Amino acid sequence: MRGLHADTGYLLYRLGLRSGQLFNAFLQESGLRLRHYALLRLLATTEGALQRELSTRLGYDPSAIVGLVDDLEKLGFAERRPSPDDRRSRIVVLTDEGRAFLRDTDETGLRVTQDLLEPLDPADRERLHALLLRIAEAGLA
Repeated sequence: MRGLHADTGYLLYRLGLRSGQLFNAFLQESGLRLRHYALLRLLATTEGALQRELSTRLGYDPSAIVGLVDDLEKLGFAERRPSPDDRRSRIVVLTDEGRAFLRDTDETGLRVTQDLLEPLDPADRERLHALLLRIAEAGLA
């Protein structure tokens, strides 16, 4: 195993898979998956966004966004509304129910992260987060 774990990219990939598995297991009860959760988290940072903007920001195929938004609308967590800038376009907005869902899942989500990072002490966790954030921000520039 040491040979595979010598490659940082592969190790990040494997840890990402494990993190996704843990999050999906925790979300399974709600009928959502990690992709839905990511979309809800993104919507929580905006006053609404066009589906193509959501696709770009999340790196998901535009057709996948349509299905995810459909799912979230059925649950009452998001809704499509006319865009204030262009009435022919529709923006996706997080609903009060979607905000409540995120609040209710925050503690469980933190527990999932804590479980994943359990081998690290708090200082190492902060340092890891800062380093991953720096890498992510450089990749999104």
